[in-house]
Amino acid sequence: MSDQPTTPQALSDDAVLLDVREQDEWDAGHAPGAVHIPLSEVPSRLDELPDAEPLPVICRSGGRSGRAVQWLSAQGYDVVNVDGGMKAWDQAGKQVVTDNGQAPEIL
Repeated sequence: MSDQPTTPQALSDDAVLLDVREQDEWDAGHAPGAVHIPLSEVPSRLDELPDAEPLPVICRSGGRSGRAVQWLSAQGYDVVNVDGGMKAWDQAGKQVVTDNGQAPEIL
């Protein structure tokens, strides 16, 4: 288990991530390799977690993903929080996409 957060710069542009933001945030813009499971749904959707070790977990700025990492670690998962979240991902110049063709933004 990793207690240390990772940074967007340390991840590849197409890294597999777990995005725990809400649907409207996801719709506005997300990392291209992200899997979306809102924080409140993580416990009931463990079978949908991406297969990556450690699995980077991201939200808008790091708070919700930090809670997800804490809980998932306690369940035995190898996870790591992405420091600064999608705001830092975007600021690092990493790709942000939408599923609807709209210009992406971080809410």
